[in-house]
Amino acid sequence: MARQAGSKPRSVRGSRTGRPIMALLDLLGRRWSLRILWELRDVALTSRSLRTACDEASPTVLQARLTELREAGFVELGEGGGYGLTPLGRELCETFMPLHRFAERWKR
Repeated sequence: MARQAGSKPRSVRGSRTGRPIMALLDLLGRRWSLRILWELRDVALTSRSLRTACDEASPTVLQARLTELREAGFVELGEGGGYGLTPLGRELCETFMPLHRFAERWKR
């Protein structure tokens, strides 16, 4: 999990060890985290556009998740004010694609 030098490691719910996989699963398991990453996979979005794409998620929760995802190094705020994925965020979303393809086959 990316963090700035000197900052405290983020607490990990359900884990005493704080192993990287547990920290990642904790972050991705938080409400709206995966949806935010999924909506940003192809294009940067403003806060308002992202909120609309996320079925009108609470602005407070949405901003909290964006802050967490930015701190983790997956999302960045662009010069135009829109949120987009970092290279690390794009790599993470690529790991979701086999699951996405499976879900598409499964729903049929």
